Amino acid sequence: MSVKIAIVEDEEDLLDFIEYALSKEDFETIGFLDTKNVTQFLDEEDVDLLIMDRNLPGVEGSEFVQSLRMQGFTTPVIYLSAKAKDVEVEEGFLRGGDDYMTKPFNMKELVLRIHAILRRTSKNLNEGLLSHRDLILDKSSRTLTVEKKEVSITKLEFNLLYEFILNKNTILDRDYLLENVWKDTESYQYRTVNVAINRIKEKIDPDKTKEYIQTIHGVGYKIV
Repeated sequence: MSVKIAIVEDEEDLLDFIEYALSKEDFETIGFLDTKNVTQFLDEEDVDLLIMDRNLPGVEGSEFVQSLRMQGFTTPVIYLSAKAKDVEVEEGFLRGGDDYMTKPFNMKELVLRIHAILRRTSKNLNEGLLSHRDLILDKSSRTLTVEKKEVSITKLEFNLLYEFILNKNTILDRDYLLENVWKDTESYQYRTVNVAINRIKEKIDPDKTKEYIQTIHGVGYKIV
């Protein structure tokens, strides 16, 4: 499974250069010029590393990372910033960074630091399988198989299905799911949960013959 790296850098030429260089190292990259859509992307996709500039339009990079940490995101972060004073570097680490490089930077060194962080963080990945009927969730690769066939699933959908299987035959209401999967009961509405569950149902039971997830009207959902 390829390593996926999200890069937030407001200088478009530099962003293109970093994406190109990392793709040559067989990393899968996705670039952002600001932080506007990054949180949603991290909610929905399984990202192995975040490379973050600090001088960004809107939210300052380290403040954005700090807000991610407060929401429960554990994705490792490398700052790539022109802020090079000792106090600024310290600030970056205190706000949730795992590593810090100052601009101008050496691309080879960045690649080496990426590999070093991935070696460390891979040791913390959950291992093993979680299964229910003919559904199997692989926690190490974060993949889903249905009837021994791999089914494409987003990070959010994986976490949602994981929560259901972990609590099989237990009714989970929408507030519980918003708190434990979305980690946010204020910004999202019940409709968000309904839409996500309907997407999962379509993926794991396109013929609508197995009814893995039941709707308990007025209460919530459960997997059976």
